[in-house]
Amino acid sequence: MTNLTTRTRRPSLQHRPIIPTSLYASPVGLIAVQSTGDALVALRFVDEASTPGTPLVGSIQCWLDAYFRGEVPNFTPSLALQGTAFLQRVWTQLLAIPYGHTISYGQLARRVGCRSAQAVGQAVGRNPAALVVPCHRVVGADGSLTGYAYGLQRKQWLLHWEQCNTFKNLNNEPTSR
Repeated sequence: MTNLTTRTRRPSLQHRPIIPTSLYASPVGLIAVQSTGDALVALRFVDEASTPGTPLVGSIQCWLDAYFRGEVPNFTPSLALQGTAFLQRVWTQLLAIPYGHTISYGQLARRVGCRSAQAVGQAVGRNPAALVVPCHRVVGADGSLTGYAYGLQRKQWLLHWEQCNTFKNLNNEPTSR
């Protein structure tokens, strides 16, 4: 079960545990992954590694491998994302956007019961687990690519990847006779 953690106050930096970073080389760039071992804390694209990462193992590795093989991952890794109740609602709705599909910021705002697509857009931009919590699937009202913390070129690549593989996965499904 996906576990998003609601935070009501910012924890002190001196009490925040140091979470090791693992690196994953993807076709669209290097990905830095932070997890507690049991749950994903953060996943972000990085331009270069400042330090060598620890080995990536477990469900997050399996999820990324499946995604970049062009498969639709059939599970969501356990998540331990820190955020306010509003951020949690937005991120939970991001998880409901199907692979290969997009929705607009306005549609997402309606799903979370918010009148401001801009506020929802800001919450999408604060998503700490890019790709797994698919913020790249949110587009402008007219379908245009707007805002992505890791660049519109990467967003375009990810959406194209999913579109191509959605078609491939549909064609590879066994038919019943």
